[in-house]
Amino acid sequence: MLKYVIKRLLWMPLVLLLVVTLVFFLTHMVPGSAIRVLLGPHVGEAQLQKATAEYGLDKPLLTQYFIYMGHLLRGDLGRSIVTRRPVATELATYLPATLELTFFSLVLIVVVGVVLGVVAAVHRNSPLDILARGVAVGGVALPQFWLGLMFILLFSYYLRWFPMGGRMEMTIAPPTRLTGMYVFDSLFTGNWAALLDALHHLALPVLVMALTNLSTTTAMVRSSMLRTLNEDFTLMAKAYGHRPFRVHYIYALKNSLISAVSVIGLTTGYLLGGDVLVETVFDWPGIGLYAARSILHVDYAPVIGVALVIAAVYAVVNLITDLLYGALDPRIRY
Repeated sequence: MLKYVIKRLLWMPLVLLLVVTLVFFLTHMVPGSAIRVLLGPHVGEAQLQKATAEYGLDKPLLTQYFIYMGHLLRGDLGRSIVTRRPVATELATYLPATLELTFFSLVLIVVVGVVLGVVAAVHRNSPLDILARGVAVGGVALPQFWLGLMFILLFSYYLRWFPMGGRMEMTIAPPTRLTGMYVFDSLFTGNWAALLDALHHLALPVLVMALTNLSTTTAMVRSSMLRTLNEDFTLMAKAYGHRPFRVHYIYALKNSLISAVSVIGLTTGYLLGGDVLVETVFDWPGIGLYAARSILHVDYAPVIGVALVIAAVYAVVNLITDLLYGALDPRIRY
C-alpha cells in the first residue's frame, strides 16, 4: 500500500501541471481585458499600455506561461488584476466557505442517498422504491440555479424562514478564526449565537446542492444492494433467522459500500467544482463565487488558482477513495 500511495503522490504534480497549462491557455484565449475593466472604459491608450506592461500582458503568450510557471514553482499564484491582492491570500479567505458548504452537502448526500438506496432495494418495485427513486431523479432533473431561486422565493421571501444569502448576519460577530469554517469555529470557541446563525445560512444552499446531486449515490447503493441481497451469504444469514435489519443494514450494506464509495469520491470533486451556481445564487463567499466574478472580469490568475486548488483536492479525494476500498474489502490488494 505504501508503494501505491507514493506512486500516486508522484503522479499528482504531473496532473496538476496539465490542469494549470490547459486552464492558462484557455483563459488567455477569452476575449476582453481585465486591465480595461480595472481602469474603466474611458482610460487613455498610454495608461492602458503602461498597466498592461506592468502585469506582463504585453509579452508573447508562451513567455507569459513560462513566467507564470516560474512563479508557481516558488509558491506564488500571482496577483489579481482587479483586487490587486495575492491570489493565495484570497483563496485562503474564500476556500473555507466552499469546504464548509461541500462538507455539509456531502454529509446530507451520503446519509439520505444511502438510506434511500437501501430502502429502494429492500422494498424493490414497491411504492417506497418508486418514491425513493422519484425523489432522487426529481432532484437531479432540476437545474441548480432554478431550484436555488425557487427556494429563496419560497423559504426566504414568502415564508421568511431562512436568509436569502451570505454566511452570517451583519449584526452577529463571526467566530474567532481557527479553520475559517464558521460552524466548526463556533463549536470550538463556544460561540452558540454564531453557530445557530451559520447553520441557518447553510440550510438552503446545502439542501439545493444535496438534492441536485443525490440521484447517483441513491442509484448506486440501490444497484449494489440488489446484487448483494441475492448473494449466498445474505441468503444464508436469512436462513439462519437473523433479523432483517441486521441482514440488510450490516451484512448487505457493508458489502455494497465499495461501489458507493467511488461515487461519493466523484461527487466530492464535483461539489467543489460545481458549486459556482449555488454560491452565486446564494451570494456564498466561496471560491465558486470568486471564480465566477474573476471570469466576468477576465482576471486570469484567480481562475487558474481556483482550478489548481480544485484539481489538487480532487486528486487527494480520489486517493483517499482508493484507499478506502482496501478498508472495506480486505481482498483488495494494491
